[in-house]
Amino acid sequence: MVTEREIARLREVIFRSKRAVFFGGAGVSTESGIPDFRSEDGLYRQTYRYPPETMLSNEFFWSHTEEFYRFYRDKMLVTDAQPNAAHKKLAQWEREGHIAAVVTQNIDGLHQKAGSGQVFELHGSIWRNFCTRCGRAYPTQDILGGEGVPRCGCGGIVKPDVVLYGEPLDERVMQDAIEAIERADNLIIGGTSLNVYPAAGLIDFFRGENIIVINKGAPARTMQGVTFLDGRIGEIFAAV
Repeated sequence: MVTEREIARLREVIFRSKRAVFFGGAGVSTESGIPDFRSEDGLYRQTYRYPPETMLSNEFFWSHTEEFYRFYRDKMLVTDAQPNAAHKKLAQWEREGHIAAVVTQNIDGLHQKAGSGQVFELHGSIWRNFCTRCGRAYPTQDILGGEGVPRCGCGGIVKPDVVLYGEPLDERVMQDAIEAIERADNLIIGGTSLNVYPAAGLIDFFRGENIIVINKGAPARTMQGVTFLDGRIGEIFAAV
C-alpha cells in the first residue's frame, strides 16, 4: 500500500522537475488491457506450440514466418487499447513543462495516443511496418486484416517495425534516449522490473537528482538512493 507521504514525495519531485525523463515498461500498459510477459498471467506463462520468446525471435520470423504472424496477430497486435491514467498524466506533465521525454520498452503507441510528443520507442512500434526487400511502408490495418504472410507488391515479406529477440536496438533511438536521460534532472521509472537488457542499462547514464521507481513488486536491480513505490502505476499517478 502506497502511503500519502510517498505520493507527496513523488508529487514534489515531478512538480519541481524541468526536464525529467520517464522510463517505462510493460507494466505501464497492463492497466490498458495489454498483457505483459513475465507476470502470473503473462505471455511467457501461456502454452503455445513454441515458447513465446522463441516465436518473437528474428530467427523464428524468417524460419517460421506464417507461425510468427499467427502469434503476432493473436497476442501482440493490440490496436484497440486506450491510454490509462499513467499515459495521460505523463502527457499532461509534458505539456506543463515537467517531463522532457518518455523512454519506453512498449510497442503499443499509447504514449503518443495520450498526447506525449517526445517518445523514444526502444523496441519499435506495432504501428509501423515495412517491406524487407524494398523498404515500402505499410499501415498496421493491412497486417491486422490479412491472413498468412503479408507481402509487398515487389514480392518481399512485410515485417513489423518491432525489435525481435536477436536483433539490435535502433542506434539512433538509443542515442536519443541516452542523451535525454543524461540531461534529465529527475528520473521516474515505472512498470518495469529492469531485467530486460540492453534497455535497462540506459538508466546508468542518469546524473540528476532523484530516481523514483514505481512497480508492482521490487525491481530486479538493486539501486542505492532510490525511492521505491510498490503499486500499480496508473493508480499512483492518478493520485498525484
